[in-house]
Amino acid sequence: MHFDRDVVLLITHSGDYFTIDKVAEAVSRRGAQPFRLDTDKFPIALQLQANFSNSGSNHTLEYGEHSLNTQQVQAVWMRRVWQPDLGKELAPQFQAACSSESLAVLNGFWDSLREATWVDDLQRISAAENKLRQLRIATEVGFVIPRTLVTNNPQEAREFFREVKGKMVAKLLRPLSYGMQASSFFMYTSAVKEEDLLDAETLRYCPVVFQEQIPKQLELRAVYVDGNLFVGALDASEYAESTQDWRHGTKEVLAWQPYQLPDKLIRCLDVFMKRFELLFGAFDFIKTPSGEYVFLEINPTGEWGMLERDLDYPIAEAIADALLSKSPKYNPLT
Repeated sequence: MHFDRDVVLLITHSGDYFTIDKVAEAVSRRGAQPFRLDTDKFPIALQLQANFSNSGSNHTLEYGEHSLNTQQVQAVWMRRVWQPDLGKELAPQFQAACSSESLAVLNGFWDSLREATWVDDLQRISAAENKLRQLRIATEVGFVIPRTLVTNNPQEAREFFREVKGKMVAKLLRPLSYGMQASSFFMYTSAVKEEDLLDAETLRYCPVVFQEQIPKQLELRAVYVDGNLFVGALDASEYAESTQDWRHGTKEVLAWQPYQLPDKLIRCLDVFMKRFELLFGAFDFIKTPSGEYVFLEINPTGEWGMLERDLDYPIAEAIADALLSKSPKYNPLT
């Protein structure tokens, strides 16, 4: 297939659906050519070539019947980078080394796209994924946050439990699952009981984030795209009280409702995004029964498909606009 210089590279994995298709369609409607790159298919089904010499460099990729030179790419949507699928033929003792090397090559390959518009820049995504930094910046821009302890000291965890009078939840700093439906291999935000801390010596091997449990009226997912905001709300009473994370504990399809954040909170969001220099972010907030909004976290590559699907929000259109707004050929849709 022939590509011109109006290619938008969509970086994802082969199990991705809905959101990736929506963005590809929105990019096509704007006259550009989407190119889907499933990172889990490298190196088995996806070939990369990087040639360097004193006169310059040249980078190409081949996927199926498609061949692309990275000089043709004007924009990149960083949706997901996935672990390589190396199949079953490779001996187990070589799997880890080959997977690590493949990811290292991918990380180096992105440099060939440095002149393209990114949503978002990889270094900025990495900086924003640090949840400790998130909490610091959140307080600096005016968000309310839960009392938080990150520790691998069991005694400190027990003391914090007493300080918050037993109203405590635990979660990981980094997600282990992605998508509109989380897999079973995921540590959901969950309530901590006193008996959980009686034998907490395993903290020595893996620090955990402990937070004061915030009473909920609503759980909010706020998707920010280059100054546009799309907010969905879940009524916390609609799922089990013992479940602290809306992604877990129910097989029912939860009813997302449209929601409007107050202007003061929106201004805080604008400043937060400028601090991290991000165009995209998926925020999680709690609205308490007293009406207070509490910041939980931002995921700079977070999920939004359920909001577009259930609320008909034009999030894919906004992402396509952000990707192509710097193109001299681009005329925004009216």
